[in-house]
Amino acid sequence: MAPVVGTEQLRGPAVFSLRTLAVAACYYGAGRLGLLRHLVVDGAVFSPIWPPTGVAVAALLVFGPSCLPGIALGAFFVILSITTALTPAVLGTLAGSTLAPLCAYLLLTRFGFRTELSRLKDGLALVFLGALAAMTVSATTGVGTLVLTDRLAAGDFWPVWLAWWVGDAMGVLIVTPVLLLLYNARWHPHPARWRWKEATALVISVAALVPLATYSSVSLLFLVYPLLIWGALRFQLAGTMLCALLASVLATLAATDGTGPFAGLSRIEVMAKLQAFNGAMALTALLLSAVITEQRNTRRSVERACQELVEVLEHLTAGEPPPPRPAEETYDADDADGHGTRTGRADPDAPFHRADDGPDPGAQRPRQSR
Repeated sequence: MAPVVGTEQLRGPAVFSLRTLAVAACYYGAGRLGLLRHLVVDGAVFSPIWPPTGVAVAALLVFGPSCLPGIALGAFFVILSITTALTPAVLGTLAGSTLAPLCAYLLLTRFGFRTELSRLKDGLALVFLGALAAMTVSATTGVGTLVLTDRLAAGDFWPVWLAWWVGDAMGVLIVTPVLLLLYNARWHPHPARWRWKEATALVISVAALVPLATYSSVSLLFLVYPLLIWGALRFQLAGTMLCALLASVLATLAATDGTGPFAGLSRIEVMAKLQAFNGAMALTALLLSAVITEQRNTRRSVERACQELVEVLEHLTAGEPPPPRPAEETYDADDADGHGTRTGRADPDAPFHRADDGPDPGAQRPRQSR
């Protein structure tokens, strides 16, 4: 018994250490990717999309606050890759980079956020609480520290603050949904053949039209939106967010190179056009997929209730007692033909779960580490 107890006691710190290092490595890698492309506003360098914020928020939603040391460690190494001097400005940036994802996590959990993003309220919460509201912490802390340490003129506060805030918010809007999608992904061993064909057609269309829209000298960025609608209607979050991610990356590359629809524009105009496109695209992809998924879940809930009512009436007509109700029904919100698995919930906004079915096994969101 003693060796078993000792092993269990050692397993907790080992798992915590590995998780911390993994989160730090992911944060650092995302930071290095974000630094590959940047714009300059009033002498300050910033990334149009800052992926580490999306990685940090996703890690907190999946693992909980226990991964906060990994976020701080990753942010510290990203800052060291830029400057080796531990000045007050550096410490302020580190504090803001750590506190902003934590604020996003606290706001989202307070709102009852679910990592599946299967409800409109989840999409709205991620946009307005996790991205727009929480990222003001990092922007205010970072830019405020630069002004207080005389590394940035006070008159340049708001332009640099806006660029910082939008970059962090875009990281949450674009990167976090993709990571949550991968976390909640389920493999279907026998998908319908027509779904493979339609998915292939969507991939080919995205690969052909998105580079054309982002690199053409003619302003064709609007071509991305039909692809987003197609992906949302047929594949929900998976189809629309992966398309949005590719379009955002290619648009950022074109903007930093000054080509395509961004040619001949000033730095301020490039930033405004790029961030308007990325923001509108991310909002469209996230909210549209959430609305469609929620509507499909509602429809299946009604169909299931009607089926149960028919079964009860058949048993009563035959003079038999009604069949017992199962404690849990499973449906797949991602399968367009209504087959697959999905866990019922006790929340009144979620489908397939009745109040007399007992406690909801999936109501605790976000998922915490075991």
